[in-house]
Amino acid sequence: MTTERTGTEPALLSPAALESLLELARATVPASVRGQRLPSLPGDPELAVPRGVFVSLHRGGALRGCLGRLEADLPVGEAVRRMAVASAREDPRFAPVAPDELEDLDVEVSVLSPSQRVRPEDVVPGRDGLIVRRGGRAGVLLPQVATEQGWDRLAFLKAVCQKAQLPAEAWREPGTDLYAFRAQVVPARDAR
Repeated sequence: MTTERTGTEPALLSPAALESLLELARATVPASVRGQRLPSLPGDPELAVPRGVFVSLHRGGALRGCLGRLEADLPVGEAVRRMAVASAREDPRFAPVAPDELEDLDVEVSVLSPSQRVRPEDVVPGRDGLIVRRGGRAGVLLPQVATEQGWDRLAFLKAVCQKAQLPAEAWREPGTDLYAFRAQVVPARDAR
């Protein structure tokens, strides 16, 4: 959900809840790839709260799949399970993950705060993820992408525009909407 800045953020998930989400994603990816039954959702009440999420897959340090939900319209556990399947099987940038890739596959989970309209000068690379919208185009970059790429604010703004297939300077133009969000990131670990 995109909102105006209110100064209130939803409560952060506990380390135990975050670890449960990572374990769920790590079990879901291989089950999905092998055509097996998906793991059950953990019973933790924290994981029943709706949140936006992304599940990222890496192989040999390179991105292998990454899909997510910006809207907090599903319980976070269910959202992670769905995005783990989608990242492994449905990312249009990649062929579906094959069973022989699982041994070398790392899984990362990002739990998102609601996005809020932001001015370009308020963007902090590494802290903020970005969403840019203009017309029918949109692009999203997670907070950790700016850190991984060594981008400053200007490079991050340009990159999110390019991700949306907009001109790199579109963030400067009227009619372009910019939103920021934060993420609790559970670092990548191997899939089972």
